[in-house]
Amino acid sequence: MKKVRLPRSVVLVTVLYLVAATSAAITLQNWDFLKTYIPFLIAISALLATLHRRIHFSHTLLWALTLWGAMHLAGGLVRIPETWDSHGEHQILSSWLMIGTWLKYDHLAHTFGFGTCTWLIWESFRASIQARLGRKLYPSIGMILLCIFAAMGLGAISELIEFITIHKTPLNSSQGQLDTYWDLFANLIGCLFAGVLILFRG
Repeated sequence: MKKVRLPRSVVLVTVLYLVAATSAAITLQNWDFLKTYIPFLIAISALLATLHRRIHFSHTLLWALTLWGAMHLAGGLVRIPETWDSHGEHQILSSWLMIGTWLKYDHLAHTFGFGTCTWLIWESFRASIQARLGRKLYPSIGMILLCIFAAMGLGAISELIEFITIHKTPLNSSQGQLDTYWDLFANLIGCLFAGVLILFRG
């Protein structure tokens, strides 16, 4: 299979917002963010770059992943005005209540992000089947369900990593558990939406 490099524009944008986020975390003395989220995103970016050389992800998917990374970093670092409704102790973008009391910016990021993960898994499956069997893979309900379940698994792993590395939610905190459930529900909505798009558009 032909090996390809990431588009320079994608690499440039990713490097720029990683540098900006690192600088912001240092300025705000947000050491937890600096020690966990930024190294994690760097590691994920390196993994995706390696996979891209073999799988050749579509440019649209690469830009969706780039946008998700920017949304994730902005959510934890960008301050919002005091007059904006928010949920939690910190007045940051991820806690912004966008619509009433039920839709947070964080939910939007989860929906978009794990919908993108479903798309990523689909392109990976399709490339693998084509390389091994020499034929093009078309989406079926069974294959799309596998992609959705796999993306939901990634979402669950993400929640576990967040809990283990940050320890921000006591085990007996019902509010913390509720936040996790909402995150997982947002992941499911994104995965289902992406699955339907892939099924009908290929």
